[in-house]
Amino acid sequence: MQNPKEIKRIPLKEKIAYGLGDVGNNFLFDLGQIYLLKFYTDSLGIPAAAAATLFLVTKILDGFTDVAVGTWVDHRKKYGKLGKFRSFMIYAVPPLALCTAVSFYNPDFEVTGKIIWAYCSYAAFGLAYTMFNIPYGSMIPAMTKDPVERASMASFREAGAKIGLGVTQIAFIPLVLFSSNLFGEKYSFFAAAAVFAVAGCTMQMICTLNIRERHVEPPKPQRENVSLLKSYKAILKNSPLLVLSLVNLFTFSAFNVKLAVQPYFCEYVLHDLKFVSYAGSFQVVCLLVGIFCVKPLVRLYGKKATYIAGAAIWAIAELFAVFFANNLITYIVFAGIAFFGSAFTNTLNWALISDAVEYGEWKTGKRSEGVVYSFFTFFRKLSQAVAGFVPGVVLAMVGYVANTKQSPEAIQGIRGLMFIYPGAMAVATFVVMSLFYKLNDKRYKEIVRELEDRKSVNIDTI
Repeated sequence: MQNPKEIKRIPLKEKIAYGLGDVGNNFLFDLGQIYLLKFYTDSLGIPAAAAATLFLVTKILDGFTDVAVGTWVDHRKKYGKLGKFRSFMIYAVPPLALCTAVSFYNPDFEVTGKIIWAYCSYAAFGLAYTMFNIPYGSMIPAMTKDPVERASMASFREAGAKIGLGVTQIAFIPLVLFSSNLFGEKYSFFAAAAVFAVAGCTMQMICTLNIRERHVEPPKPQRENVSLLKSYKAILKNSPLLVLSLVNLFTFSAFNVKLAVQPYFCEYVLHDLKFVSYAGSFQVVCLLVGIFCVKPLVRLYGKKATYIAGAAIWAIAELFAVFFANNLITYIVFAGIAFFGSAFTNTLNWALISDAVEYGEWKTGKRSEGVVYSFFTFFRKLSQAVAGFVPGVVLAMVGYVANTKQSPEAIQGIRGLMFIYPGAMAVATFVVMSLFYKLNDKRYKEIVRELEDRKSVNIDTI
């Protein structure tokens, strides 16, 4: 019988299960990203400024809880029956389902009470989501050491994320309207969110029960544990992690700003608000095509070259869109190319961060998947805070007024947010990765061999 630790290729069933985890993640996470602000202002009756502040505060709080949970994962004294990561994931699923639905509940409170309710419920959701997502994201280096397989796993994850995003964009509002007829307008969001919560957590449970940890070191005795301070100091020696965290701040904020500003662009520049749903569907298709191009490109050219190529494609598409995306057809073309290129960077972020785990172990002698991954996701939370903050500031500066014809300054501000900001972030990503990211595939393989040699020596001396 083959030892599971000797498996080079991950079975297709397991890759699909891993991808389903991010389908479930995005059923839950994207509800907050896309619809919770509308629920707060239109259903719960919270002032828009208070709701915007809520998102900024809770996203920054999420970043710190990511680091705390990652530290907890790495410094436990013993693992459960499901292993280092899956034992966290399976226990996080029930409270995550509950917190997702409760975030969309409309209690009979005054405005101040509703604001407090919103803060508490969304902060609780963020904590429950972190408890699942940090171990889930840390799983790839525990599942395989093969760089091509890691790129493949990252592709399945990214495909799952985009499928979850697409279904959420298409199905949630119709479900809200249907629920309004059954339960009344007050509880329509709550009922629809409950359906998505059950569906999303079912996907997460399927994922948890069908993936395997193959490369996890046993917990060390207390006397051998490295202090938390040393773990965090080790991060500063992990140059690939620092570079990846920076470019992830660029790419993820650009991606989210583009999604957030797209309704304004369609309504006030293209004069067709209904086009938002069509654009979203086309963009998801382009993302999926890009995602499934990643593995063959990585096999031919390596992860770093593929990543840089994606940033270049993205930047060029945005540059052309600044001048030529003036109607539906040209917008479809350039948006599709931009999202195709962004699929390379967003997909390979997950594969490259797995490589950074081995680099950190090679550099410091300490393997810390949870700390590394949580540091990386901290920057993703910062990017989400930026993505919520930048559009509001720019729209205020250019004199945007809702539900009316916009001034030329406002139109230029919308176009700048739609194309110039993402394009500038893509250029920054291209430059930083080209100049400062040194961990190519050849060097990574050398590091893995050296780590295996070290472990062999340690075993022989016992």
